[in-house]
Amino acid sequence: MYQTNTGYDRGVNTFSPEGRLFQVEYAIKAVQLGSTAVGIKTSEGTVLAVEKRLTSKLLEPSSVEKILEVDSHIGAAVSGLISDARTLIDHARVEAQNHRFTFNEPMRVEALTQSTCDLALGFGEDGDDNKMSRPFGAALLIGGYDDKGPQLFFTDPSGNFVEFKAKAIGAGAKGAQTNLQESYNDNLSFTEAEDLALSTLKMVMEENITSDNVEIASVKAEGYHTYSAEELQTIIDRL
Repeated sequence: MYQTNTGYDRGVNTFSPEGRLFQVEYAIKAVQLGSTAVGIKTSEGTVLAVEKRLTSKLLEPSSVEKILEVDSHIGAAVSGLISDARTLIDHARVEAQNHRFTFNEPMRVEALTQSTCDLALGFGEDGDDNKMSRPFGAALLIGGYDDKGPQLFFTDPSGNFVEFKAKAIGAGAKGAQTNLQESYNDNLSFTEAEDLALSTLKMVMEENITSDNVEIASVKAEGYHTYSAEELQTIIDRL
């Protein structure tokens, strides 16, 4: 039986005898300690919802952003180290705009996700000052609407990405994912998806859900939309 991680977690590209990359596992652990985020795909569009942890009553809630616009047809919910997530989002924004400028069309959601994961996978590479020296400690739920319809992708620090109908990440992911599996169906209306997203967060949050400590956005054929406090309160009142 091999010892645990002795010596094998010092290099980001060093495999242990069991075939594990401990630095990547540590990054995934950072995501598991982050705020809970939920993404749900319907036939009309994609809903993204995230818990906002307000550590002080003096903190301005609007300054805590966990859902970010990537392009007019793509948004991303983040969990883990937000500074790492912003680096990934900034890269995705540049890729999306370069694609529009070059091809005069919006970038497909899957292609943008692939490009973002290529950056996440580049940790520890020599000869490029723009690459991270460690794995990114952040995971993304990338929701968008393109010529294939609504799309929802999950990315993790290993550089892997998978398409989901509904997915939860962060500290409450286990309980939230169980609730999504029990409640989701392919015929969900968009209003029902909004309710399911917030009710799932409500179930795993330690604090009472309010318009200040959650954030929600949608991506439909019309484009990306961040919900105002009034729109958010309307959904909360329906729960």
